[in-house]
Amino acid sequence: MMNEQKKISKRHRRTRDDHATETAEDYVEAVWEIINDQGSCRVVDLTKRFDVSHVTVTRIISRLKKEGFVLTEPYRPIELTKVGEALAKSSRERHEVVYDFLVALGVPKEVAEIDAEGIEHHVSEKTLSIFQQFLSQS
Repeated sequence: MMNEQKKISKRHRRTRDDHATETAEDYVEAVWEIINDQGSCRVVDLTKRFDVSHVTVTRIISRLKKEGFVLTEPYRPIELTKVGEALAKSSRERHEVVYDFLVALGVPKEVAEIDAEGIEHHVSEKTLSIFQQFLSQS
């Protein structure tokens, strides 16, 4: 009985940990994509991307700055640190693998895009590796 409770506790702890990093991953990935598409990223770009208020984006960017993922100053574009860029690329790669896996299973592309956005934050490295093996064989 105690062993089963530890398994359940571990599973829930991992989910909580995944949720804690989800916003950071989404935002650094968005900053990276916007910089690559437009040359620079500003708060207004993120408010449009996520359909949230300026205050929400400013608060999140401030947190990401404290955590070492972004560099920003008032009235200046948002830049990624090396750590932020690495997180953005890793998140993007996970997203693409999950998306490709879902499409390979027959999930419509529009649905796979939406589903991949959530799954990418919670998929383990082991599962992601199996997805990649599956994709390389198909």
